[in-house]
Amino acid sequence: MLFGITTMLAADDRNPYARDAKAAKAGEFEFRINCALCHGLGAHGGGRGPDLTRAQKKHAHSDAELFQVISNGIPGTVMPANGTNGQGVGMTDEEIWQIITYIRSVEVKAPAKPVGNATHGKELFYGDANCSLCHMVEGRGGRVGPELTAVGGSRTREAIIDSVRNPSRRLAWGLTESTKEFPQEYETITVVTADGKQIKGVALNEDNFSVQIMDTSEQIYLLDKDKLRSFQKSRESMMPQYNPDILSGKDLDDILAFLISVGTK
Repeated sequence: MLFGITTMLAADDRNPYARDAKAAKAGEFEFRINCALCHGLGAHGGGRGPDLTRAQKKHAHSDAELFQVISNGIPGTVMPANGTNGQGVGMTDEEIWQIITYIRSVEVKAPAKPVGNATHGKELFYGDANCSLCHMVEGRGGRVGPELTAVGGSRTREAIIDSVRNPSRRLAWGLTESTKEFPQEYETITVVTADGKQIKGVALNEDNFSVQIMDTSEQIYLLDKDKLRSFQKSRESMMPQYNPDILSGKDLDDILAFLISVGTK
């Protein structure tokens, strides 16, 4: 068993296309077909897949480990084995190596000194910044907004900052909906019941006949649509817009440092 692991790790230098620009270009094409649905164009992270441009990766470090992850998937996550996700037609070993070459070509080296104070960021997240009223990290916090344990490893700094400063620009996908084919999207739903009560929240589940809504107090309602006076969806996020006068750039950097420290464990 130990010999097998050592052999796999030693295979780091076996990528026949390492640092080959032509192979990286071919790998980019394969990536767009097979990987971009989850990892985003440019490998910067998508609805369900992490940002692969980070030099530090959660499940793989060497080329050999990346090859194993792409070939066999990651059990318990939405990362499928090669050719099993209905996206693309399955890749040859050569194509997998080309994708790895492409990923290496777009990696961004980590800054010499990490930006932000993670300890202070954690205090802000669970304290004055009020993030935990709606968001959960490692089992602690609210449930109205997306669970953020993995966000620091799945999104670029720029994307997270944009989500805080402009929350309605692109509504977040649920990051832990591994059992759902299409992740939850956090659009705002406002309904008026038959007795005139207005309920505003996010949809947990919805079909043609019913909707399950969680409001800002985390109370859950299961409602029949045909019994409602009105039913409206909005692309306006329930999350307030955190302008610099509300949340300074330094404090936001600290919160990001906390999220990144958790998401890249």
